[in-house]
Amino acid sequence: MNYSTLDVSLEDQVLCVTLNRPEQANSISLALAKDLMDLFTKQCENDNVRAVVITGAGKLFCAGGDLEEMKSQGEDTRAFIRELTSYLHTAISRISVMNAPVIAAINGTAAGAGLALACACDLAVASEKSRFLLSYIKAGLVLDGSSSWYLPRLIGLRRSMELALTNRMLSAEEALDWGIINTVLPHDTVLEEAMALARELAQGPTGAYGVVKNMFRQSMQVDLERQMEMESMSMSAAAVSEDGREGMRAFFEKRPPIFKGKNFS
Repeated sequence: MNYSTLDVSLEDQVLCVTLNRPEQANSISLALAKDLMDLFTKQCENDNVRAVVITGAGKLFCAGGDLEEMKSQGEDTRAFIRELTSYLHTAISRISVMNAPVIAAINGTAAGAGLALACACDLAVASEKSRFLLSYIKAGLVLDGSSSWYLPRLIGLRRSMELALTNRMLSAEEALDWGIINTVLPHDTVLEEAMALARELAQGPTGAYGVVKNMFRQSMQVDLERQMEMESMSMSAAAVSEDGREGMRAFFEKRPPIFKGKNFS
């Protein structure tokens, strides 16, 4: 897994993905968007990947889109941004559908598409030094990277409008209070704690994780009766799956379950 803009490792069934453009604040260039798409397209159905951690190299998590690269395109800017966002959006779609839980380990500022990427992850832990802002309006731009979908669902419409229209910057504690992240950690422990959580999740029923992720996504778009029918079908499939049977056996035998992480349907 060699990429020019990413540092990627797989250990203990945890895929650690580091945005590796520290001198450019890990901003999302065309190359980075392509690398993210390629990585998650290849790994989203890899049974040996049972948890993912995404972090940034250097002082920032991700400062958003690479405006210098966009500016340099001249008359080709419109087509260039269409291409870049197509790659980025495909990567985010793959994150949403993969069974493995994806954790954002936010080691510094997450701005623009960097905030969008953090919101697209299933869980997010952040350094006490992290800051969060959308920043698009300041440059005369609008939302991308799935931020207009995820943010209202995470924090509500009014707060999303406030972030987008006023360019307000949130501290880590404010982001926690608003529901953008799950926890605030001492700066030097963010990646360590995220990896520990990922290793714990990697021992769980990965197929069930994927179903739960899908259930939450669908719940935003269907009525109550359809959602409950989907719950019924998914629960019945889970109960007879290999991990489901193991989990129930372990419960009655009063021991930790040993999950295989297999898919079920």
